[in-house]
Amino acid sequence: MVLADALAHLVKGVVDHPDEVRINQRAGNRGETLEIRVHPEDLGRVIGRSGRTAQALRTVIAALATGDRVRVDIVDTDAPEAG
Repeated sequence: MVLADALAHLVKGVVDHPDEVRINQRAGNRGETLEIRVHPEDLGRVIGRSGRTAQALRTVIAALATGDRVRVDIVDTDAPEAG
């Protein structure tokens, strides 16, 4: 839960609608997955130019994970959910 809280804190500092930031945490066979959901207008801010902000978020979370496998996904809330 510490990683999810850290990721939420980082993302809230980037977006215009911090109250709508949601981090879903799931455990899988390949490690933990953290899904970022934000207001549709903030999606571009979280991804950044050429994905630089998203990559920076992944780098920080990987450093905090101290060896555990953690995947960070950014979910487009406008797209229909698969499944």
